[in-house]
Amino acid sequence: MAQDNSSRVTEFILLGLSDRRELKLLFFTLFLLAYTMVLLGNLLIIVTVRTDPKLSSPMYFLLCNLSFIDICCTSVTAPRALVALLSGHKAIAFEDCMAQLFFLHFVGSSEMFLLTVMAFDRYTAICRPLHYTAIMARRACWALVAACWAGGFIHSFVQTVLMLQLPFCGPNTIHSYFCDVPLIIRLACTDTTLTEWLMASNSGLISLGCFLVLVASYALILAKVWARVSQGNWKALSTCASHVMVITLFFMPCIFTYLRPAGTLPPSKYVCVIYTILSPMMNPLIYSLRSSDVKESMWRLWKRCRTF
Repeated sequence: MAQDNSSRVTEFILLGLSDRRELKLLFFTLFLLAYTMVLLGNLLIIVTVRTDPKLSSPMYFLLCNLSFIDICCTSVTAPRALVALLSGHKAIAFEDCMAQLFFLHFVGSSEMFLLTVMAFDRYTAICRPLHYTAIMARRACWALVAACWAGGFIHSFVQTVLMLQLPFCGPNTIHSYFCDVPLIIRLACTDTTLTEWLMASNSGLISLGCFLVLVASYALILAKVWARVSQGNWKALSTCASHVMVITLFFMPCIFTYLRPAGTLPPSKYVCVIYTILSPMMNPLIYSLRSSDVKESMWRLWKRCRTF
């Protein structure tokens, strides 16, 4: 354990997902494939939306921002995890650990807010179609996205400041492949009860609050769509159902991880894979690639690229 004269921890040891060589090779392959799919899938969506004037509606503007956030979210944890799996180097400097924690919560909470805005966009389009253009004007979309990033920054800043107030002078082993609040706060050499409750109320209530708003929004949307199923709206019903599935996949692990004090139960490092790797990989498939408009735009983009 790296310490200075005052016994302050200067680095942490990330144990990763497994110490077995065969499993490390398997995890490296899976993580590399998943990270590649996240990068390629989301970059393809960004390029497609930005280059096709037909995809200029607020929904695709928000999808483009979601793809950017998914790339950022996965890039906070995956590259270091891949390097550790390949080289076996598990140490991370204290400052780097705090930086990783800050950016993880920054982009993670921003994504929660953005998903809530996207649900509001769908609710407005389906339940208030006559007012949709006025409510979701381009200036309003930019303001909503900026508010998502600002909210994520404030949340992450508070979390990081609370962590930096804690003394770390004892164990420095983290049972995961990245730095996160519930994992690090358990290593502090002081009573962290109040800090744990503050962080649980911060991260946990944001996760639960956004999830409840999303569930309420999609419940209203599904009720509206269900009333029109006889008119041939099965596609809209299927789309909403798939959105609910992805939202549940992202939010339930976050609620399980953050809506409780860190000292109650150790967080599962395998549960963390769901919202740091799996969810960003699934979002392009569910939100964009199932759309016929996006697929047609991608086909036109491919034909344009072949002509050069």
